[in-house]
Amino acid sequence: MLPKKFAPALFGLILSGLMSLLVSGISTYRALGFGDGYVPLWTGAWLTAWLVAFPVVLVAAPLTRRAVALLVGNGR
Repeated sequence: MLPKKFAPALFGLILSGLMSLLVSGISTYRALGFGDGYVPLWTGAWLTAWLVAFPVVLVAAPLTRRAVALLVGNGR
């Protein structure tokens, strides 16, 4: 079990992995359809997207939390 201090990074890793998997799968399908080579192309697109998505989530999450807090009246 990991220490609690890793929770935000682990959350970002899992969330960015799942979202990039879903979006790259849909995008690959829309561009090429299902057929020979779909899975390898999807996998390549997903890994590339995840490499970008993970650091973006780590940076964007605190900003998004602040924006939501301001929008719902809990801002400082």
